Amino acid sequence: MQIQIKQVLKKVGKALLLGLIGYFLLISLLLLIFRWIPVPTSSFMVQQNISAWLNSKNNSTVRYEWMEWKALPKTAALAVVAAEDQHFPHHYGFDFRAIRVALFEHRKKKRGASTITQQTVKNLFLWSGRSYFRKGLEASITVLMELFWSKRRILEVYLNIAQFSQRDYGVKAANDNLIKRDLNKLSASNAALLAAVLPAPSFYNLKKPNNKLLKKQRWIRKQMRQLGGIQYLENL
Repeated sequence: MQIQIKQVLKKVGKALLLGLIGYFLLISLLLLIFRWIPVPTSSFMVQQNISAWLNSKNNSTVRYEWMEWKALPKTAALAVVAAEDQHFPHHYGFDFRAIRVALFEHRKKKRGASTITQQTVKNLFLWSGRSYFRKGLEASITVLMELFWSKRRILEVYLNIAQFSQRDYGVKAANDNLIKRDLNKLSASNAALLAAVLPAPSFYNLKKPNNKLLKKQRWIRKQMRQLGGIQYLENL
């Protein structure tokens, strides 16, 4: 009996290992493909559209439109970096200084330490949650993404797939449906407002910003100036 159990566990373990290897081979292939072509959707968008379809809620389906890097407003790129990951141009997927701060302040105040690369990985390939298994996948794919993609490509994809409201993914959809301004002339103030809802758009409403959101917007504007403006991103 014990021998049979061991054999079953061995087969299960082998199947899981092969499945994991296959998964990472698939991810590597997708990373190579998406290094060059526009990303058509993301895991988060697929999950939301499936949920909307199952619940017959057409008003909850995703609004999304891809934009190339050259067309994306650099004020938005700077605002996102200022708000989410100021060391983005200099790290290799993990901001260990932010991790140390997050661990030190854990009991006093919750503070995230996810980089833009990690958030791109999560949005593109994974799901929300705090399990160690998901975090392990996220960390592994983060290493691959930093190897396969340039910093500019990572930021380009993040600006396109980040969620800015219940339905709006990407700077283009968020601007068209929420800010409703000429995207080619997106002001630093509006860019900071967009970035202020990240990475938790469910807590804020861009159409009716509350005092907390406006305070975060002002802080981001200050950080954008301290980083030196869009010149900070020139070497991506």
